[in-house]
Amino acid sequence: MTQDWDAGRLDSDLEGVAFDTLAVRAGQHRTPEGEHSDPLFFTSSYVFRTAADAAARFAGEVPGNVYSRYTNPTVRAFEERIAALEGAEQAVATSTGMSAILSTVMSLCSAGDHVLVSQSVFGSTISLFEKYFKRFGVEVDYVPLADVAGWDAAIKANTRLLFVETPSNPLAELVDITALAEVAHAKGAMLVVDNCFSTPALQQPLKLGADIVVHSATKFIDGQGRCMGGVVAGRSEQMKEVVGFLRTAGPSLSPFNAWIFLKGLETLNLRMRAHCANAQVLAEWLEQQDGIEKVHYAGLASHPQHELAKRQMRGFGAVVSFEVKGGKEGAWRFIDATRLISITANLGDSKTTITHPGTTSHGRLSPQEREAAGIRDSLIRVAVGLEDVADLQADLARGLAAL
Repeated sequence: MTQDWDAGRLDSDLEGVAFDTLAVRAGQHRTPEGEHSDPLFFTSSYVFRTAADAAARFAGEVPGNVYSRYTNPTVRAFEERIAALEGAEQAVATSTGMSAILSTVMSLCSAGDHVLVSQSVFGSTISLFEKYFKRFGVEVDYVPLADVAGWDAAIKANTRLLFVETPSNPLAELVDITALAEVAHAKGAMLVVDNCFSTPALQQPLKLGADIVVHSATKFIDGQGRCMGGVVAGRSEQMKEVVGFLRTAGPSLSPFNAWIFLKGLETLNLRMRAHCANAQVLAEWLEQQDGIEKVHYAGLASHPQHELAKRQMRGFGAVVSFEVKGGKEGAWRFIDATRLISITANLGDSKTTITHPGTTSHGRLSPQEREAAGIRDSLIRVAVGLEDVADLQADLARGLAAL
């Protein structure tokens, strides 16, 4: 017997519940088998009752699954859960965080449109805008992240999107999301926020006025460095365009990865609290150490936007960046002297990671682009995990000793 997947919806009873409950329950469906865990659907296509049923589903006249490139029950459960956590009308899952950005711009922009991008973004994001979007006629300019007046001055008549990371990778710079959203909307533009570093556990940009949120689910949403994925969330009107791009271009999230992310979301708030607590301890300790020239972490009173972070976020995040004496050579000696922390450019893992942004995550940028983004040769980024903080401090002390 064939039954509609939507017949087992549970989220109708979740109105008004707390974040942690949504993280565990939102988007969950049960098949007639009655499984308690989220089911995993491995199939490329779906069987229809009749030819007329197939035609109606392909035309979008009736709900139902069509083809797993753009409709899969497990992926949809992940999308619905993220939408609930971000306060979005709809979310669309993608294969990676970069494909989430790709899908957003390709679906909402055309040749001749103008996009403003923060100078403080992930290196691959800059490469995507510079090497590829510009090639297809999208104009791109860059603005210092925190300078709201600068954003206002840089908007043109054809500006379609403002794109920011806040906090930024890797310097933990912030922008006032509400103020920037007001600037964008006054000029007829949309504000897109990469919320990867905060996750909805720490920050909900849509509730602060942003139009669209993107994530690399590969990071904290997974939480254990297991698989890749991305997501775009916003109003249904905008997400229909993103779905259209996904349906045609195919940067789709696999059902297995969606299932992993569903499991990750169940512990997201707990993990982010622990990440933040460890990062705060290490940032405060590093700031007092000889050999450290500057620490970048919004949880420090010395951070220029500490008060904004307190208003805008529910925690300061897990990424601590710092500059050491000795330039690149000193940074490499520091990194190589660690023994516990993993030398890798990934972040959001339960295992703490360490990297040299200038030669890894931002290594494809020109020296001028790195300078504009504030990526100095002496900079080290630590994505703080869930180990005992005393062990992490002892390992960083090995790095300090190498200086």
